[in-house]
Amino acid sequence: MSNEQMEKQEEQKRIYFIAEGIQQKIDSLSQHVKKVSSDALEIRKTFWDDVRVNMDGPDDIDETFFSIKQQAELLLERERSQGQLDRQIKTLNRLKHSPYFGRVDFKEEGESNLESIYIGITSFLDKENENFLIYDWRAPISSLYYDYPPGEARYTTPEGIIEGDMTLKRQFIIRNSEIEGMFDTGVTIGDQVLQEVLGNNANTQMKSIVATIQREQNQIIRNEKSKLLIVQGVAGSGKTSAALQRIAYLLYRYRGMLSSQNIMLFSPNPLFNSYVATVLPELGEENMQQTTFQEYLNHRAGGSLKLEDPFSQLEYLLNTDESSEYENRVRSIQLKSNLQFKDIVDSYLRFLNTGGFLFKDIKLKNKPLLTKEQLSEKFYSFNTAISIPNRIQLLQEWIVKELKKRKKLEKRKDWVKEEIQFLEKEDYAEVFKKLQVEKRFSEDTFDDFAQEEELLSEIVVTRYFKPIIKRVRSFGFIHYLGMYNQLFKENMLNKLNVPIPENWDDIRKLSFMQLNSLEISYEDATPFVYFKDKIEGRKTHSSIRHLFIDEAQDYSPFQLAYLKQLFPNSKMTLLGDINQGIYMHSHEEVAMAANGLEEEDKEMIVLTRSYRSTRPIVEFTKTLLKDGYHIEAFNRDGDEPTLTIVEKEQLIPSIIERVKELNRNGHETIAIICKTAKESTEVYEKISGDLPVRLMEKGTVTFETGVLVIPSYLAKGIEFDAVIIHNTSAYGKDSERRLFYTACTRAMHELHLYSTE
Repeated sequence: MSNEQMEKQEEQKRIYFIAEGIQQKIDSLSQHVKKVSSDALEIRKTFWDDVRVNMDGPDDIDETFFSIKQQAELLLERERSQGQLDRQIKTLNRLKHSPYFGRVDFKEEGESNLESIYIGITSFLDKENENFLIYDWRAPISSLYYDYPPGEARYTTPEGIIEGDMTLKRQFIIRNSEIEGMFDTGVTIGDQVLQEVLGNNANTQMKSIVATIQREQNQIIRNEKSKLLIVQGVAGSGKTSAALQRIAYLLYRYRGMLSSQNIMLFSPNPLFNSYVATVLPELGEENMQQTTFQEYLNHRAGGSLKLEDPFSQLEYLLNTDESSEYENRVRSIQLKSNLQFKDIVDSYLRFLNTGGFLFKDIKLKNKPLLTKEQLSEKFYSFNTAISIPNRIQLLQEWIVKELKKRKKLEKRKDWVKEEIQFLEKEDYAEVFKKLQVEKRFSEDTFDDFAQEEELLSEIVVTRYFKPIIKRVRSFGFIHYLGMYNQLFKENMLNKLNVPIPENWDDIRKLSFMQLNSLEISYEDATPFVYFKDKIEGRKTHSSIRHLFIDEAQDYSPFQLAYLKQLFPNSKMTLLGDINQGIYMHSHEEVAMAANGLEEEDKEMIVLTRSYRSTRPIVEFTKTLLKDGYHIEAFNRDGDEPTLTIVEKEQLIPSIIERVKELNRNGHETIAIICKTAKESTEVYEKISGDLPVRLMEKGTVTFETGVLVIPSYLAKGIEFDAVIIHNTSAYGKDSERRLFYTACTRAMHELHLYSTE
C-alpha cells in the first residue's frame, strides 16, 4: 500500500470516528428538543391556569398584566430554544455527511507541537468539550487555509497576530461520510475541487461556497475595519456569494453583539431574494433582513401613491424609438440621479421654510372642516427657527384639537340623527349595556332617551372622525405631490438661486406633465420620497449596523446618498460590476457612484476572475466589452458558444429544437433570455404549446428547474446550465451592449445565440 493510500485510509478512519460523535450529539440534542417542545406545549395548555386575572383595581390590573407578560415570555423563551436546537441539529446533519473540506498542519512560532486543523461549516468539539475536532471556517485560525500556501503563515486573532509554519494544506471532497477526493494544494483552493463544484448543474437556489473561497474573496469576507467596502467584481466572480459568507462571518465574529436583524441586504429583484435565501440557513445562521430598493421606496411613499418601478422605466427605454420626448426623458433620468438634483431639492426645502407649503382641505362628508388656507396660515404662524418637521408636528397637534372641537359640534347636527337610524342592533345593545353599567338606565329617570341618543350620536361621529384623525396622524393633510410638482414650475429655480441645469426647460415641462398623471416616474421616485422624508422628519434605521447593496452600479449617487442618510450608523458593503450597469442612471464606476457617501474609511477590492462560465464562454463575453481584456477565465473546458442565423419564421422552431437537445444532454435549468418583458411574453406564447416552459416576470419570486423565458434584466445575478439568447439582432444600440453582456454571462455550461437574417 502506498503512502498516499495509507494516508487516505487514516483520514477515512477519522471521518468515521467524527461522524459517530456527531450522531451521538444529534441524538442528545434531539432528546433535549423533545423536552423543550413538551414544556412549550404544556405552557400553552396551562397558560391561563397559571395567570392571575384580577381587574378590580389599578394595582390588580397591573399584577394581571405582569402575570400574563411573564407567562408569555416563558413560552417565547422555550420556542426560541427549540428553534435554535432545530437549526443546530440541521447543521450537524449536514456536518455528519461532509464533516470538513480542508486541513492545514500548522506549527506556531515558539511551540514544538504541530497541530492538524480541520475546517468545516461549523465547529465540533470532542466529548469533553476541550479540543476542536473541526474548526468553523470563520474562526481566525481557519484563514490560514484561504490565505497561504505551505510555508511561513500568519493569522490575526483579537489578541494579536500569530505567526508560524504551515507544513501541509489538504482539500477534501466528502459525501455521505466517504472521501471522494483528497488533494494536497498550494495557495489557491485547488482547481480539482473548483472543477468539481463548477461542473455541477445550476441550482434554483444559491449554495454556500465556504469550501472554495478564494484568497481575494476571503479579504471581502473578513474585512472588519472598513466603514465602506466597495467590491467591483466581473460577472461570475463570486462577489454576491462572498457577501453572503461575509454576513455569516460577521454574525460569528460578533456573536452576542450582532444579530441577523442588524443586517440588511438590498437585492436587485424579488426573484433574487428567494434565490439567495438558503445560503445563511445552510451555515446555521438566520437570514438577514432583505428587500429591494423599489419595495423600500413603496413602503416610504405610502400606499396612496403609485411609483413606477425600474423595470417599467427600462421597458420604456428599450421599446421606444428615439424622439424628442425620449431624449428629454433620458436627460431627466440623468439629472435626477445625480447629487446636483439633490442639492436643488435641499434648496427647495429651505425655500418652503418661509412660503410655498401646500396643504389639503380636511373634509367631513365632502365639506371642509379645516381649509388648506387655514392650515397654511397656522403653519406659517410658528417661528421659522423651528424646523419644518417640528412645525408639522405642532400643526398636527393643533389640527387634532380643532377636530375634537368640531366633533362635539357635529353631534348636534341633523345628519347625525339620520345616521343613527342606520346603526346596527349591536350598537344599540352596546349603548344599553353602557347605560346599565353606569346605573343611568332605570324606570325612575325621564331622560333615558336623551342619554341613549347622546351615546348613539357619539358612535356615529366617532366613526366619521376616527379615519380623519388617523389620516392627520399619517400626514394626509400635506399635499406632497403638489409641492414636489411645484419645483418644476417656471422660474422656480431662479427663486431658489441655484445654477440652472442644462436642458432644464425641457426636463421641467416633461416632469410637470408626468407628475400630473397617476404614477410617479422611477426617476422621480427617490427624489420624491427623500423630499417627503425631509418634511416628515422620518426616523433613521439606527438598528441596522451593516448594509449590503448588491448590483450597486445600478444605484444612482442620489440613491446611495439617500440610503446613507437612512442608515447613519451602518457600515456599507457595495457589490457591483460596471459592465453590468443596464439602467440609464447606472454609473460608469461603482466607486464614483459611492462618492456621495463621503466615507474616509473606504476600501475597494477588485475581482477579475470569472468562475461561473466555461473558459470558451468567458473568452467570448470578454469581446463584448471595450476593456474586457482584464477579465480572467477559470480554466474549465466546455463547448464554444454558437451563433445561429435563421430566417425570421424559423427562429422559434430552431430554438425549440435546441431546447430539446439541451434537455437530452442533461441540463436542468435552461433560460431563453429575451431583451424585454414584451419580447419574453411573445416568445412564451409561441413556444408554450411545444415545451413545458415558465414565463418569468418582474413579480415572480421563485423559479424551479426546467425551461424558463426571462427578460434580460431579471436574469441578473442568477445562473443557468444553458442560455439561449433570443434574437441577438435586437441589441443594436451601443447603449445596450452591457445588457447583452449581462444576458450572455448567465450561462454556466452552454451559450447559444440566435439571430434573424
